[in-house]
Amino acid sequence: MAGRLLIAAGLGLVLLGLVFPWLGHLPGDFRFGKGPARVYLPLGSCLAISLLLSVVLTAAGWLWRK
Repeated sequence: MAGRLLIAAGLGLVLLGLVFPWLGHLPGDFRFGKGPARVYLPLGSCLAISLLLSVVLTAAGWLWRK
């Protein structure tokens, strides 16, 4: 059961990357680095994903109750 859940989550992430190729390149995504050391803070992408999931899950919950 856990293996299938991990596979489904991985496929979902791949699909998300294919459908939304602009994720990771939003204005709120910060990149710092010099030489081999790099830090990436995807704040804009996290906010966009959170907003999208909130809308989808709220709509699904609303439709499920009716």
